[in-house]
Amino acid sequence: MIFPAVRARLIFLALVCVFLNAPPVAAQEAAPAEAAGNTNAATPPALLDSRVTATQDRARLVLDLTTPTEFAVHTVADPMSVVVELRAQTGDAEDTNQPAGDGLITSYTVDTPGSQRVRVTLSLAGPAQVQQSYILDAFEDQPARLVIDLVPDTAENFAANVRDTQAEEAEVETTPTETALDGRQTAPGETATATDAVRPLVVIDPGHGGVDGGARATNGLEEKNIVLAFALKLQNLLVETGRFDVALTRDTDAFLTLSERVALARQNQADLFISLHADSFDQADVRGASIYTRGDLATSDLDRVLAENENRADLVAGFSPPEDEGAVDVLVDFLARETRRQSYLAGQALIEQLEPSVQLRRFPLRQADFFVLNSPDIPSVLIELGFLSNSDDTQNLTTDAWLDRVAAALARGVAVYFDGRRTGQ
Repeated sequence: MIFPAVRARLIFLALVCVFLNAPPVAAQEAAPAEAAGNTNAATPPALLDSRVTATQDRARLVLDLTTPTEFAVHTVADPMSVVVELRAQTGDAEDTNQPAGDGLITSYTVDTPGSQRVRVTLSLAGPAQVQQSYILDAFEDQPARLVIDLVPDTAENFAANVRDTQAEEAEVETTPTETALDGRQTAPGETATATDAVRPLVVIDPGHGGVDGGARATNGLEEKNIVLAFALKLQNLLVETGRFDVALTRDTDAFLTLSERVALARQNQADLFISLHADSFDQADVRGASIYTRGDLATSDLDRVLAENENRADLVAGFSPPEDEGAVDVLVDFLARETRRQSYLAGQALIEQLEPSVQLRRFPLRQADFFVLNSPDIPSVLIELGFLSNSDDTQNLTTDAWLDRVAAALARGVAVYFDGRRTGQ
């Protein structure tokens, strides 16, 4: 039995102990905010996978991560290499890998200089520079990703970059294993090699419009509205880079014939023509983005059906007679070889930027006889954003995060294509 006086004394002592051991109220309130702002206190993301693809013209490092993270890139002269450091952890203490392909990167290693550091060293076959670097958030079944693209460089510029890096390290008094992770990224459409004196004109063609609604999803969503909204988003991204002049064949719900779309691009002497679509197919499991260039033979039966449907759009809408087959044949015969080559290079650059970002169809760079790709003097590509006959694609086509990823990837692809034209690749 505890007497009242003793009980009161014990309660008082207990309250004193609680008060003395408790942090101040202000500190308690500040602690969560401080912890949230301290990225070093949080568990670093895990490195899930690494891969490198290399050709003579370019190379790419892709790191799959559980979450986005900070990173830094610098060059080393001896041995000639590019080093990528990131805040992450991996179960493998060290890993040596061969890249897919033969070109700028001969081999690469992944090691852990610290408990929260991962270093990837890319051994170079010759001078190279980082063309662009960016982080992708996780989306659908794809993890977060760090993507680094390299392109050839001159020996003089490579040496200058090495000297700049060493000067920065000396200024902040860090060692290579303590390189500051600034996480600097290239914005969509910006690359390290961008030095165009004259801004190229990119014409974006949102398919269909007016009485021609195009494909329709089961929920009533129409292709003409999807591609117009996306065209405006892509236009804004490209204009923001300051590198391109951008025009749309239509910026309202208006109908244009296929001939008028091509004519607008040719009259304005466009440097690249991009036609946007989101079709449907009778097989609901067909999904994913793809890009078409002009070809005499369709890649598959699906490609042939899509091309025929688009080429009949004028007749279906009831606004113009069928295109004269003889005139089309003549136009095909006079397609310039260089225009076809440039169209392919443009499609390839766009696919390379889409690949780490979104799901693509198998063999995503395809050929088909779309009329809007018939311009003999303007590199032209047709982009199928997805299929409204597939529920997953339809969901993506109405999701801002997905649309932003695709627009950013295409803006990067446009920049990479024109970088290649400038350097003669």
